[in-house]
Amino acid sequence: MKTPFLTFDTKNVAKEMVELTQKMVRGSETLMSIEDIDVGTTPKELVYQQDKMKLYHYKNEGRVTCGVPVLIVYALVNKEYMLDIQPDRSIIRNLLSHGLDLYIIDWGYPTRADKYISLDDYINVYLNDSVDFIRQTSNNDKINLMGICQGGTFSTMFSAIYPEKVKNLVTLVTPIDFSVKKGLLFNWSRNINADTLIDTYGVVPGDFLNSGFLMLMPITLNVGKYIGMLDIVENKEKLLNFLRMEKWIFDSPDQAGECLRQFIKDMYQENKLVKGTLKIGEKDVNLKNVSMPLLNIYANADHIVPPDATKPLNDLVGSTDKELYEFKGGHIGVFVGAKSQKELAPAISTWLHKRAGSNGQSY
Repeated sequence: MKTPFLTFDTKNVAKEMVELTQKMVRGSETLMSIEDIDVGTTPKELVYQQDKMKLYHYKNEGRVTCGVPVLIVYALVNKEYMLDIQPDRSIIRNLLSHGLDLYIIDWGYPTRADKYISLDDYINVYLNDSVDFIRQTSNNDKINLMGICQGGTFSTMFSAIYPEKVKNLVTLVTPIDFSVKKGLLFNWSRNINADTLIDTYGVVPGDFLNSGFLMLMPITLNVGKYIGMLDIVENKEKLLNFLRMEKWIFDSPDQAGECLRQFIKDMYQENKLVKGTLKIGEKDVNLKNVSMPLLNIYANADHIVPPDATKPLNDLVGSTDKELYEFKGGHIGVFVGAKSQKELAPAISTWLHKRAGSNGQSY
C-alpha cells in the first residue's frame, strides 16, 4: 500500500508569496502615508464642564426642526465618538441632517484621583447638571434623552428619578434585565468578585475590561479581522475606516472604582433595577416612574447586549406611549452600519418630531 503524500505546486506557492510580499510592501507605504486617524469630525462646541465630564453641543448647519434638544448619553467603557466614527457612517451627522438639536456627554478619562466617584455622582450630579444646563439654555422644561448601551441604562435610571425633566426617552442596545443567561459578558460579570477587583485596582484599567469584550468573539476580534485587513491594506480609504474602528476599540477609559463596584453588584449580580430595589445615592429608582414616551431599540444579532436583556424595559416602565424597535444587525452595526444610516436615524428623528409637543417649533 502506497503512503499518500501531499503535493505542492511550487510555482504557484512561490508566485503567491511574491504577490503577498508586494502587497505588504504597498500596504506599508499606505500606512506610512497616514498621518492621523480622524474620528468625531462633526463640528461641536464645548458648552459645559464639570470635573472630567464635558458637555458638547453640535453645530447644525441646516435648520433645526425639533425644538426639544436631545442629550446623547454614551457608556463609560468606550468613547462616544463611535457615533461619529467617519463622515459617511455617522449617526450624529444623520440625526443633525434630520433637524435635531444634539448635545453629547464626554465622560472623560478617570485617573486614580477619581476612584471614589460613584454611580450617584454620574447620575445625580454629572448627568443631572448637564440636563439642567440644557433645559436652562434652551428654555425647555423637559429635554429628550437618547442613551446608548450602558448610557441607556443611565438614562433610564435618570428618567425614573427625574421624570419631570425628560420629554422623551430613546434607548439603544441598552441592558436592563441583567438576569439573562445569554452573553459571555453577563455571565463573566455575574461571577466576578467586584470587591476584590475594585479594592485591588481602585481605578480599573480600561485594558482589563477591554480584554473581556475581546473574549466575546476571540477568533473574529483577535485574529480574523487582521487577516481580513490584508485585503484592504492597499486601499487608503478602506484602511482608514479599519484603523478608525481599531482606535475606538482600544480607546478604553479606565473605570472609577466605586461606580463600577455598584454597577457590577447591583446590576449584573442582583438585578436591582428590574426588581425595583435599586437606590442611587438617596434616590429610589422605580421604573414605573418612567412615564414619558419610550422608544426602545435592540439589535437582533447583538452579542454584547442580548435582546432579552433589552426588551423587558417596555413591560417595566409606566409609559403608555412605548415602542419596541427591532434593528436587524449587531451591536456596533446600530451605529456605523450602512443600514442604520438609511433606516435608524430617520426613524428616531420621525419618532421624536411627532412627540415634540408644544416645543416643536423650528428655528
